[in-house]
Amino acid sequence: MNPAFTTWVYVSAKPADVYEAIAEPAILSRYFTTGGAEGRLETGQTVLWEFHDFPGAFPVLVLEAAPPSRIVIEWPRPGGTESTHVSFTFDAVDDGQRTKISIHESGWGDDATGRAASYNNCMGWSQMLMALKAWVEHGINLRDGAYR
Repeated sequence: MNPAFTTWVYVSAKPADVYEAIAEPAILSRYFTTGGAEGRLETGQTVLWEFHDFPGAFPVLVLEAAPPSRIVIEWPRPGGTESTHVSFTFDAVDDGQRTKISIHESGWGDDATGRAASYNNCMGWSQMLMALKAWVEHGINLRDGAYR
């Protein structure tokens, strides 16, 4: 069975605002893509995400962008020969004043390398969610200096 995981967090902001914090490259670059993001997440687009802790830009293919409820991307596994699918789901809670954002990733190989990479990405997406929450709610960049 190929590894897959889901991680989530509640953010004290409306789904449209949380969606924008991921879809808009200028915002995403402030708290997650430490090397910058180029291109808005829109269906059919390929954008670039770069991280100081993993040098080199990652191409991200946007399979679906449905504001403010869902984004689905495909991006390369380590080594770049195959890709994983990542879905971001934005669910309104508390009369739409807060958002439960879930991230699900699948497409890892069912071997030691695939499992290890999936565990690393699960950790990374969980950290991304905490950084997103801190940025949206308080304007704090948790990744600043965390990996360099």
